[in-house]
Amino acid sequence: MRLRAVTREDLPRYTGWIADPEVRRYLNFYRPMTLEEEARWFERMAGDESQTVFAIETVDGGRHIGTVGLHGLHSRYRSAEAGIFIGEKEFWGHGYGTEAMRLLLAFAFDQLNLHRVYLHVHGGNARARRSYEKCGFVEEGVLRQAVFKDGDYHDVTVMSVLRDEYLDSGKGDQ
Repeated sequence: MRLRAVTREDLPRYTGWIADPEVRRYLNFYRPMTLEEEARWFERMAGDESQTVFAIETVDGGRHIGTVGLHGLHSRYRSAEAGIFIGEKEFWGHGYGTEAMRLLLAFAFDQLNLHRVYLHVHGGNARARRSYEKCGFVEEGVLRQAVFKDGDYHDVTVMSVLRDEYLDSGKGDQ
């Protein structure tokens, strides 16, 4: 798989993915987005140096299956928040998200020289948590009942990986 720039041609796929309640279950999206809303997001993202977002694409066939990115890039603290989702459900559970996150971490640590990458994982999202742990993320703490979704409050776990941990674990060599 590879990471590439998000293009305007990708936007209809994003609206389709986010329209699916199963896809957005653990995301911070509470409702489907229109193509116009996605276009506004794309324009904001293009002019925002505090975030870098990539399309996740398969090498065989060049199929766009999801997105991964760094948000809130902080140059002084050399940190950023990672985010990811695989929108094509047939690719769930096959390691694509783990590989995309590893590519993102290599970019974060090798190209951007970041010190810390963190993320938030919603309670109940065991598949994502296992994937993050494979990439070297460790739990920092739990934000209790921090998210209200599907009629109930859910905990959110904060996880991170530091540059030295990532490099020392050999995750950067995979």
